Amino acid sequence: MSAADQPVLELRGLSVSLPPGGDRPLAVESVDLSVAREEILCIVGESGSGKSMVAHAIMGLLPEPHVKVAGGEALLNGENLLTMSRARQRAVRGVGMGMIFQEPMTALNPLMRVGEQIEEALRLHSPLDSRGRRARVLELLNDVGLPNPGDLRRSYPFRLSGGQRQRVMIAIALALEPSLLIADEPTTALDVTTQKQILDLVRKVQADKGMGVIFITHDFGVVAEIADSVAVMQHGQCVEYDVADKVLNQPQHPYTRELIAAVPHYIEHRADFTREGDPLLTADAVRKVFRVGSGFLRKGRELIAADDVSLTIHPGETVGVVGESGSGKSTLGRCIVGLHQADGGRIVFQGTDLVGLSRKAFRPFRKDVQMIFQDPYASLNPRYRVADIISQGPIAFGTPRKQAHARAEELLELVGLDPSAARRYPHEFSGGQRQRISIARALALDPKLLIADEPVSALDVSVQTQVLDLLDDIRHQLGLSMLFITHDLRVAAQVCDTVAVMQTGKVVEMGSCREVFSNPQHAYTRTLLDAIPGQDWEIPEDLRHLRAQRARRPRELSQ
Repeated sequence: MSAADQPVLELRGLSVSLPPGGDRPLAVESVDLSVAREEILCIVGESGSGKSMVAHAIMGLLPEPHVKVAGGEALLNGENLLTMSRARQRAVRGVGMGMIFQEPMTALNPLMRVGEQIEEALRLHSPLDSRGRRARVLELLNDVGLPNPGDLRRSYPFRLSGGQRQRVMIAIALALEPSLLIADEPTTALDVTTQKQILDLVRKVQADKGMGVIFITHDFGVVAEIADSVAVMQHGQCVEYDVADKVLNQPQHPYTRELIAAVPHYIEHRADFTREGDPLLTADAVRKVFRVGSGFLRKGRELIAADDVSLTIHPGETVGVVGESGSGKSTLGRCIVGLHQADGGRIVFQGTDLVGLSRKAFRPFRKDVQMIFQDPYASLNPRYRVADIISQGPIAFGTPRKQAHARAEELLELVGLDPSAARRYPHEFSGGQRQRISIARALALDPKLLIADEPVSALDVSVQTQVLDLLDDIRHQLGLSMLFITHDLRVAAQVCDTVAVMQTGKVVEMGSCREVFSNPQHAYTRTLLDAIPGQDWEIPEDLRHLRAQRARRPRELSQ
């Protein structure tokens, strides 16, 4: 085999062991994969399937000795990464392979300017002098589409948007022009337009540089957009591996079929909602302004997060607010729930204007308006047991502790968890389970309105479907209204009756789900719809029928 025909990467029987007492002995079990030059291999699977472990084993980033390679080979350009010395691994890292991590804010050093972080790899692995390194940094920032590279290289990571930070991570990974690029869920928490930009960028870089790419994701829309071949992982094993067209359109393994059947599609919008009676909540010309950079003898500047925002929510209605990061959708939700004080307009809840109320005057309304946050691990106190977390609100409003704990166990059953979960801590649960706990906490005070702020954005598609179905079941059973905040239009189409599209603090379009998705009027709405990944891919008809059967199936909350 010539060097040109040799795969960039070849995995032969790769196995990674877990510490004793884990849910299985091997995180990765006998995986065989290969990546050719100019090929994008997508590795797909739910959290815990082992897909990120494969990437970390290749990069030599496993947390040894607790998690370590148990067998097999990983050949990069014919050289076994698993048997080389630490010094050789460091030399290969960056030159032979680069990695884009899922969360750039965690991966980037907050104390270093972005230019310094890109230059660090060049200083360690390239013969360039300081002037050459600075020129290469500017070239890389320009290549990844960042504006004003000369100014941006002097910025710190916290001053950049999520999409810009991810582009910096790509620039770092490309600094030494590696032959293999590993992207570990780089678009999971990004809005659809930024996600499209990053996917286009990865595809362009791969074509320009002739690299092999491993792209790890749980989103089959992303797979349909960029993959040449697909490997599906479940419980550490590769259960299906073939060219993308065959996996997407003729999936063989039951697990692959389940994942594809769970993929939401914006065409499958909800039927029109019939509004009855007076609105539960009316937001009228709501305005919120943040002052940035102000200080002693410094006025700073105003950032208008919400500008003349108006909408209504009727009893039993789910209103979706969609838009990119920075559009003001989360700010609106926080103003309604009282975490931000609106600077203008009215927020009328059952006849009372909440704007301008003191903390004491607002307190009775906290029972009726509850919030589900985006990141359940950050919003759940890690030092408290689940029963105490759920009971905290009722106890604060006078419910006896014993009664509140009993109610917590009932709510855990309602959201599909065993009552014994009440005695455990948040870190003992998966992401989907933690989000169910967050829902139980929000329901503990028997609210009339739920504010759900990106509650499924970081979840796998199958878990995402379970949580969305759960929210819909609870809404019907308890007669709740909901404000559902999301950047994923496919998700909005599944759960929302009415959709408001926000851009730079303003509602630019609002209507029923059918109207907005079938006949968008505003150019920005059309841009969002056009950015949905994999929209040209049609889910196989037999799997669409499987999804429809699930939708018609009687609701079961104790799954």
